[in-house]
Amino acid sequence: MKNIVIAAGYATRLGELTKNFPKPLLKIGQSTILGRMLDDIDQIPEIDEHVIVTNHKFAPIFEEWAAQQQYTKPITIIDDGTSTNDTRLGAVCDLLFAMEQLHVNDDMLVVAADNLLFFSFQEFVDFAKAKQTSCIMCHEQPSIEKLQRTGVIVVDDQMKVLNMEEKPQEPKSHWAVPPFYIYLRKDLDLVRHSVENGCGKDAPGNLAHYMVDHTTMHAWQMTAGRFDIGSLDTYYEAVEKFG
Repeated sequence: MKNIVIAAGYATRLGELTKNFPKPLLKIGQSTILGRMLDDIDQIPEIDEHVIVTNHKFAPIFEEWAAQQQYTKPITIIDDGTSTNDTRLGAVCDLLFAMEQLHVNDDMLVVAADNLLFFSFQEFVDFAKAKQTSCIMCHEQPSIEKLQRTGVIVVDDQMKVLNMEEKPQEPKSHWAVPPFYIYLRKDLDLVRHSVENGCGKDAPGNLAHYMVDHTTMHAWQMTAGRFDIGSLDTYYEAVEKFG
């Protein structure tokens, strides 16, 4: 299983802090946002490589960082060739680009690189192995306002995903979807042809939505929380709380 980290954004909401530096490598205590995530994922036996997809502007910074790491699994940096927020490929196209560049033909754990997590991805991997389907994560979100800003799913008693909507004005459930996914090898052809068949390009949730409509997927309920770093305020809050 490949761990594919989508890290090609420009984090414009963090202003000067990320003008010339990638958000995933911002410090949280003695580590970084990305480092804390990889500390966990690197321990998963099924994972055999970390693939970090970034942009041309930040690729040298990621390369320098990767050279200093001592994870048990190799780190591969993929440069998507873009240099500005206006020319970015979008998360789905970045994933497809990495798959093409590395000829990926394995199960994939696909993660966004801007969250602090308080659970192990091993639980998610075990769930996907048990279900034998591609999977997404979910958590209960009581706030209608927050549900209107994220992906929302409807599931059956076995956590099979029946429906997914992006940013629904009238959410059909309280199951919100964070940006963490497992796509099995048997579904990779669907992934590869998703954009040409109408899948949105920008947010990683666009691919999950597309896959729910085209194959069987299950949802794993997070067993603990996460902290989403999306602005200067949330970054400084993370530093204060967890650094």
